[in-house]
Amino acid sequence: MAADDEHFREFVETRYIDLLRVAYHLTGSTQDAEDLVQAALVKVMRRWRRVDDPMAYLRRVMINQHISVWRRHRMHEVVTAFFPERPTRDMTETVTERRALYDAMRALTPRTRAVIVLRYVVDLPEAEVAAALGCSVGSVKSRASRGLARLRLALAPDAAPTGTTTMTGVTP
Repeated sequence: MAADDEHFREFVETRYIDLLRVAYHLTGSTQDAEDLVQAALVKVMRRWRRVDDPMAYLRRVMINQHISVWRRHRMHEVVTAFFPERPTRDMTETVTERRALYDAMRALTPRTRAVIVLRYVVDLPEAEVAAALGCSVGSVKSRASRGLARLRLALAPDAAPTGTTTMTGVTP
């Protein structure tokens, strides 16, 4: 039993930052990400002996936990065009772009956001994303495609979709 506790402690010490990064991309908030990782670690700690692939298992637990919290609180939140905590000081372009990306990510459904995070942030292959989410590879591909299209539209709403042609047959 002590060996399992020690192994769990070592795993958390070495992989905590990776878990926190995934959680931050899922939630968009540092505080929510820390809470999500802690809740996932508590759940996994009880089953640690039976876990074969701890990172995959923890990612799955975090995604499920995040979706559950989102479902519980989605009726209580009011979506507005402006954040009340918007800073008043001048921000750099990088921070502005990052904020726009996180806002666009928050507009995605939790499962689509999970596909985008696992596929493009964690850089997992489609098959592993499908296994982590319990769906087919085709579902991962379609969610990723639709999610990326929505992100492109949100980040560059004035740009024409790629592959469109004008009356003259020339792509703009």
